Amino acid sequence: MARLFGTDGVRGVANSELTPELAFKLGRAGAYVLARSVGGRLVVGRDTRVSGDMLEAALAAGVCSAGVDVLSVGVIPTPAVALLTRELDADGGVVISASHNPVEDNGIKFFGPSGFKLSDDKERLIEEMLADPTREVPTPVGAGVGRIQPIRDADDRYVTFLKQTINLSLKGLKVAVDCANGAAYRVAPRVLAELGADVVPVFDTPDGVNINSGCGSTHPDALRETVRRAGAHLGLAHDGDADRLIAVDHRGELVDGDQIMVICARHLKALGRLPKNTVVVTVMSNMGLRIAMREAGIEVAQTKVGDRYVVEELLRTGAVFGGEQSGHILFLDHSPTGDGILTALQLLAVVQSNRRSLAELAAQMERLPQLLENVKVADKHRVMSSPALARATKEVEKRLAGQGRVLIRPSGTESLVRVMAECRDEEQMRQVVQELTELVRGL
Repeated sequence: MARLFGTDGVRGVANSELTPELAFKLGRAGAYVLARSVGGRLVVGRDTRVSGDMLEAALAAGVCSAGVDVLSVGVIPTPAVALLTRELDADGGVVISASHNPVEDNGIKFFGPSGFKLSDDKERLIEEMLADPTREVPTPVGAGVGRIQPIRDADDRYVTFLKQTINLSLKGLKVAVDCANGAAYRVAPRVLAELGADVVPVFDTPDGVNINSGCGSTHPDALRETVRRAGAHLGLAHDGDADRLIAVDHRGELVDGDQIMVICARHLKALGRLPKNTVVVTVMSNMGLRIAMREAGIEVAQTKVGDRYVVEELLRTGAVFGGEQSGHILFLDHSPTGDGILTALQLLAVVQSNRRSLAELAAQMERLPQLLENVKVADKHRVMSSPALARATKEVEKRLAGQGRVLIRPSGTESLVRVMAECRDEEQMRQVVQELTELVRGL
């Protein structure tokens, strides 16, 4: 059986690749792996996609058929499911969402009882159960069948949690917030307003098919124009399931996840709230972040791409803060998963307490120019293991002398090797990429 789980759950085109039949089976297997016995409980939430009703019904049926109750929280941000899994003392949580993907896609991801995403081993066990029909899952009858229980105050619980993560008012700030016509559409404007901000919500009228369509963290142009037109101090852009944040300053200039991490890390360090004096990022973070952190005396730990690997490194080292350039940012002292609304509140708290504009704070990091070339190769694994490529990469990094970097990595799905360079000197950057791509083509 092909691997079902990717870096963020099971994804596919809804009703084609991710079918109700598959959702039912995932519900049964997931309920067994997480609850282990009849009588357990799983929190289930989703985003606003039209396919969410269908997949939730199928998944919930699978969970209940295994004798496990569903605590249905409806349309709600992904991090709220992680929070409610812990708060309701459930055996696990399930989110039906494809995050920033277009409406035709959907996904299913699981959380353990602590609110963290499942380990590779747990995901592998679920896959094995789907592949082997002889693996028995309980099929109780009568009173043993699971029930579906709506949690009517899910939004209220999540809003209360969010408001407790900062201890100051947002009065005086005018904030535009792009809800991506997704799971944040009720909660994000409400939290900001209840904390005193003057809120300009946009893309907050989901109809089932307009999620992420020309809006959200991957399409911030409309938000940039809204900020300028409304005279807002800044703008906030979420993705479909609201686990990411990208910001816009008062001029309409983009502030990405790397810059948000620099702003928040420096603030946390000043408050003495940056354990291990370390921030964990992925290999995709801009070299400008590393330079800014070095200048601030903050250590940077690096992982491969994927927020789950950031979490693993945070737990391993005892650090609590890190994330991705895409805006998937983790404050482990508050939440076990990335939370776009939580990140927005922490960013606004820095702006408010320092009485500085987002533009001023973002200037603490210079984003270095970046160039990426995709090189078609016959055997990407042979290329990546080449001693000649390793020597050339080491020599280039020596020439850059800490003022730039190179990253060479294979595509996960195609026969490509990606050659990327970042450098303050754009001419040097182009020369480096040309040199390395020519070498890769010849290997």
